[in-house]
Amino acid sequence: MPKPITRNTLFYGDNLPILREHVPDESVDLIYLDPPFNSNRSYNVLFKDESGQEAEAQITAFEDTWHWNAATERTYHEIVQNAPPRVAQMIGALREFVGTNQMMAYLVMMAARLVELHRVLKPAGSLYLHCDPTASHYLKIVLDTIFGPENFVNEIVWKRTSAHSSAQKYGPVHDAILFYSKSSSFVWRQQYQPFDDEYVASHYRSTDENGRNYTLSDLTAAGTRKGSSGMPWRGFDPAAKGNHWKYTIERLDELDAAGKIYWPKKVGGWPRYIRYLDEVKGVPAQDVWVDIDPINAQAQERLGYPTQKPLALLERIIQASSNEGDVVLDPFCGCGTAVAAAHKLNRRWIGIDVTHLSISLMKYRLKDMFGLKEKQDYEVIGEPQDLASARHLAKQDRYQFQWWALSLIGAKPLGGEAGSKTGKKGSDKGIDGVLNFIDDPKGKTSRVLIQVKSGGVKSGDIRDLRGAVEREEAALGVFVTLEAPSRDMVTEAASAGFYHSAIWQKDYPRIQTLTIEDLLDDKEIQMPPSQYGTFKQAGKVKKEGGKQGELGI
Repeated sequence: MPKPITRNTLFYGDNLPILREHVPDESVDLIYLDPPFNSNRSYNVLFKDESGQEAEAQITAFEDTWHWNAATERTYHEIVQNAPPRVAQMIGALREFVGTNQMMAYLVMMAARLVELHRVLKPAGSLYLHCDPTASHYLKIVLDTIFGPENFVNEIVWKRTSAHSSAQKYGPVHDAILFYSKSSSFVWRQQYQPFDDEYVASHYRSTDENGRNYTLSDLTAAGTRKGSSGMPWRGFDPAAKGNHWKYTIERLDELDAAGKIYWPKKVGGWPRYIRYLDEVKGVPAQDVWVDIDPINAQAQERLGYPTQKPLALLERIIQASSNEGDVVLDPFCGCGTAVAAAHKLNRRWIGIDVTHLSISLMKYRLKDMFGLKEKQDYEVIGEPQDLASARHLAKQDRYQFQWWALSLIGAKPLGGEAGSKTGKKGSDKGIDGVLNFIDDPKGKTSRVLIQVKSGGVKSGDIRDLRGAVEREEAALGVFVTLEAPSRDMVTEAASAGFYHSAIWQKDYPRIQTLTIEDLLDDKEIQMPPSQYGTFKQAGKVKKEGGKQGELGI
């Protein structure tokens, strides 16, 4: 039995063995997963049968096409032999119906993981599976089998884009989110959607002397009552009309004293309840969500990850189906929106992903949003911990190595085309990552450009980085290398001079070299602090004539 996870944790690796080896039974309150959709293939190609043996392909960032190969066959047989009988029968029937193709490979992968996710979920827990119409109907069959059809709660439709031009079909603009509970007693906290402008204009047309919009509603309901709510009040007898008050007589007095009862000027007009717009939470959330916009190109939260979901979407899910202090798990966490939303809402969290790019983006996001530091504020399990394992990663996949190296210094990854497996350089011009800091009284952002090398290095690499720093008008450049820099490289870096911080009254080497061994030993970039609160503190010390030593720099 795995030991309980007591700290917020990021796991690098395949989520199936991680779930089995690290996450105990009934230890998670809420699961959100946004697995690959198979969306890069057309529907017809998706169902094209494949033949021949294939090597197991590593799942890399943005890879959402699955293949029936030897590994899929092994997973299929494992489900048939070891899964609960209903699940084994279901997956066998699906194979007969769907065939051995990309869709079936996807369903086998998902079924094995959903069995584990059901195991780790608490009895009062819930699962939200984010998918698209390509696979949602099949996934619902898998979920009905594993969770039980009686525990299906909702299929939520989220409008993810305003329009999509498609040939010979209606534009696909929505995703599906399948909501299941583990039992009939699950956590539920009602969420609300805002009223649309047309509804407000038609229902809240009245305005009081303070400019507050309100509407009037009936204080009575059909049917007579024998208690207080059935008695006459202020000369009005609801029983005479076959009705009763919606509130007790005592509560009606309280509402009137609070100015919440409207008394018509017309003689004989019945009193009515004043409902102010600013006191209404909105419309109880329905299963069609059109009020949460996708992330646009200018959004502050945008990280450049093509499948990134808006923070508001995850906040609604987490607020509806968990309480503060609960554990939220995302086994396909990508750029970490579920993790970020969970932390923001005071939940504990577990994130799993199979690429170092995702782990790197999550580290950057946690630092940028909350000032969190790895090891100090959360754990990361599965990454290289020594030079030998770093060399192995570099040999295995130099782009994964690059992303991991950037995560050691909290830099935001740059470069590479979304959806590209080649990692080909684009407009980044050789820069692999960036760090931002504030070193200006007006809050202007300065940048540190990062370049990562996993192979042989030479002094010309330093000159190239220096040229990029000058061209991009960055403050600093950092060269991260697996191999130790040569004497010529150190000399070339030193010749670049210094960046002077006017706020901190300190010089920092303009071009710096750091080895992977340095970073594993917790050596840091020499740069002005990146947190705005620390920046303001520096300004205060400078104004008061304090010494740099008082800030520990």
